[in-house]
Amino acid sequence: MTYFEHTIAALIVQIVIGRLTRNWWAGTALASAYFFGREVAQAEYRWIELYGHGLRANMPWWGPFDLRVWPKLDQWIDWIGPAVSTCLVAVFARSRNMRSTEAAP
Repeated sequence: MTYFEHTIAALIVQIVIGRLTRNWWAGTALASAYFFGREVAQAEYRWIELYGHGLRANMPWWGPFDLRVWPKLDQWIDWIGPAVSTCLVAVFARSRNMRSTEAAP
């Protein structure tokens, strides 16, 4: 996967949700939460493998947030990219909507 595939998928989800519900922030929340949760789950597995001797019971609650299990740039981009891009689209959609309602008589 390239760096932008998660971002593109998140934007597609956001567009579908935004067009169906007219709530672009709902699309932002859904897409961002999915990709953040996915990366946190992968970090849990890395922590368990590296520090938990293969047992989930050995992992503390903060295990997936341990910076030692986030060493690669793509692990960060895979959740930051969707979060930032969908937030920007939601802000743009809201400002566009606000301008169109101000122009209406």
